[in-house]
Amino acid sequence: MCRMWRMPIVAVASTCLAACGSSAGGSGASAPTVAARAAASTAPPAAAPRPSVRLVARVTGRLPAPVQLPAVAPRGDGLLLMGGLNAADGSVADIVRVDRGGGARVVGRLPAALHDAAAATVAGRTLFIGGGNAGAGSDEVLRVSPGRAGRSVARLPAGASDVEAAAIGATAYVVGGYTGTVPLRSIVAIEPGDRVRVVAEMPRPLRYAAVAAVGGRVLIAGGTSGTTARREVLSFDPASGTVRTIGRLPAPTTHAAGAVLDGRFYVLGGRGDGLASQRAAVLAIDPATGRVTRAGRLPAALSDLSAASFGDRVVVVGGRDAGGGVHDEVLTLKARA
Repeated sequence: MCRMWRMPIVAVASTCLAACGSSAGGSGASAPTVAARAAASTAPPAAAPRPSVRLVARVTGRLPAPVQLPAVAPRGDGLLLMGGLNAADGSVADIVRVDRGGGARVVGRLPAALHDAAAATVAGRTLFIGGGNAGAGSDEVLRVSPGRAGRSVARLPAGASDVEAAAIGATAYVVGGYTGTVPLRSIVAIEPGDRVRVVAEMPRPLRYAAVAAVGGRVLIAGGTSGTTARREVLSFDPASGTVRTIGRLPAPTTHAAGAVLDGRFYVLGGRGDGLASQRAAVLAIDPATGRVTRAGRLPAALSDLSAASFGDRVVVVGGRDAGGGVHDEVLTLKARA
């Protein structure tokens, strides 16, 4: 349901259950406490630019099977890769552990096969959030552990795929998404005690954005609004509830991955509006100034890949190339010495 080349989008609006304090966004109306705090400004804060850093990528392992659009979150000295689409465009339920050296093995299965979900590790718990299959989005938030099927601990305001998430402290923030009929502009917090609430709205609905947390803020780059890839880099501040534009990507970009390393936000791969417009670029974004610089290249041009950072590296898994091939590489990206 969630792959844009398989289903046209007929509406550009946001939706959320009334109990969570959000309103339908197609008309531009929203809860006053949210809309009053949402802002869009292209002027970045004054700050000295950080020195540019180049990441070097190399293949360090292979997944048990090719996958695209998996949910990925760091866990311990590695990461968990969950769900996604296989080479035949079918949803999968595998939970794969990828270790620090790039080794990967299946360690469990989700209760259902889902793709285009989000994941985050908060307070030692790994959450699998939303996802889609067979034209419907899931509203479940699952707690996932190796060797165990996910256990439902909360529910989103609406079933949603095409979501991304980032963790700050003990809270996971879920960005945008798609209900199966309506794209979303909401940012939803999953707070301690598994309380779920809408905490902000973006200037427009977004799917497939690159998302990561850095410096106490959630950065959001590109994504798709309606059927159009976007260039804006947004910054969400949980302390004030504000969303503002801090920069612009060199070109409209969607279906990219996001990760943080040494205080920089990296956007990896992705594509434009065209289904075969995949890119290999690695872009670095200074969260203080919004300045975007080129910071390396992937070994292949890929969209629908996933990434997570831990320690001194970013790990990239899976993805789709311009010929429609689905990849099984585990890539490790480290700063050039």
